[in-house]
Amino acid sequence: MKFKLSPEAISGLLLIAAALVAILMDNSALAPLYDQLLETKGTISIGEYGLSKPLLLWINEGLMAIFFMLVGLEIKREVTSGELSDMRALALPGLAAVGGMVVPALAFWYVNAGSPAAMAGWAIPTATDIAFAVGVLALLGSRVPPELKLFLLTLAILDDLGAVVIIAAFYTADLSTMSLLLALAGCIGLFLLNRFGVRNTSAYLFLGALIWILVLKSGIHATLAGVAVGLAIPATKDHEGHSPLEDLEHNLYNPVNLMILPIFAFANAGVSLSGFSAASLMEPISLGVLAGLAIGKPVGVVMGALVAVYMLKAKLPGTMTMQHIWGAGHLAGIGFTMSLFIGSLAYSTIEMAADVRIGVLAASLLSAIAATIVLVAHPKPR
Repeated sequence: MKFKLSPEAISGLLLIAAALVAILMDNSALAPLYDQLLETKGTISIGEYGLSKPLLLWINEGLMAIFFMLVGLEIKREVTSGELSDMRALALPGLAAVGGMVVPALAFWYVNAGSPAAMAGWAIPTATDIAFAVGVLALLGSRVPPELKLFLLTLAILDDLGAVVIIAAFYTADLSTMSLLLALAGCIGLFLLNRFGVRNTSAYLFLGALIWILVLKSGIHATLAGVAVGLAIPATKDHEGHSPLEDLEHNLYNPVNLMILPIFAFANAGVSLSGFSAASLMEPISLGVLAGLAIGKPVGVVMGALVAVYMLKAKLPGTMTMQHIWGAGHLAGIGFTMSLFIGSLAYSTIEMAADVRIGVLAASLLSAIAATIVLVAHPKPR
């Protein structure tokens, strides 16, 4: 019998491998090379105008803008024709997502309430890593109900939508009014392209690149330009049943999940374990992230689901049980990519950034193990 990995499982394994390589490099004789690589300046210029930034910034604000464009496409598809288009079906994953954001933030706040500087990272444990979580779920194969994947995807997409709003509202630097106004004009241009039925995605991508530069200059995080482009791509289908949105989403899926996210993991997971001990996890930031993701996420997801089931009379789809919701809550605790990303926005000091990485890596590992145990112990009914 041949064993074939799904694309989701391959993506999850690549993320794990990229993170492990980063940690190994940062704790070996190759550490200076790893740091030097991320600090290497890359320049794009036209005449006297140009951008010169370290490689880490090109990854975190450039490549991740493409990831967020895919997120925008997924959100729009779900809203127009998927799970998010049915308000009744949305109640269960919707309230689970809300609980999965609020409770982890409260857990982080409880641990770090005495430190205003540390509190800047309150949003770190609110995020869910779609690729990692779905990858772990895919490795479990037929042991779990097929409806669980849709529930987890919807929950994670709503989490990402919440993360986008949080980044826009709380993680922006000093604003450049002129750049921001020009970026808004570009967004209006995206709307007009959609309004007048332009289906050529190249026009949207070209305007999106200009918006990305302007947003980067404005002080708002540049990845939000990716979301704007994703939401602007037309979702209407032609006579052959194709839409620009679905085509672009299909074309981006493998490059984002098999290349961009592993590159991001490699660039951001490197943390020195020199002097690391169990006490390192007791540092307030690490402990807050750990508590939020490993404990707050499953608690919040289950609480939200219970409210949906018992107060709004929402039904669990298919053969799903509350035990499966519990397992999905642990999967949602794999914050990895998004949590590391928000952490890079929240803190500028090396020490705080290291605490975030330790907390995220430990919480994601524990969450993956806990989810596997829960879901294997409660297989789908035969």
